[in-house]
Amino acid sequence: QVQLVESGGGLVQAGGSLRLSCAASRLPFSLYTMGWFRQAPGKERSFVAAISRSDDSTSYADSVKGRFTISRDNAKNTVFLQMNSLKPEDTAIYYCAATLFFGRRAASEYLYWGQGTQVTVSS
Repeated sequence: QVQLVESGGGLVQAGGSLRLSCAASRLPFSLYTMGWFRQAPGKERSFVAAISRSDDSTSYADSVKGRFTISRDNAKNTVFLQMNSLKPEDTAIYYCAATLFFGRRAASEYLYWGQGTQVTVSS
């Protein structure tokens, strides 16, 4: 079955950086748009960023635009999220997910999900 495994989360001070990775297996990776979502305690899961299957288009939530960068390496079946200038409100569990269609921001439109990685930003 399809597996998405996130890594790279941790504890960082405000203003710091983290790079998340998501490795996919048993998935025709280059055929899928990949996305990142996050969920803070007591809140719904929300869209963070997405990248098209051919790496020519990206999309970001307004709250992270200019601070986060999504990228992918189709040869390694991996998608990345570079997070800079982190703020305490970025604290959440971060999930990667796969969908067939670029431009989708609803979690319900993503077919496959990882287990998540915790990101904690201290003030």
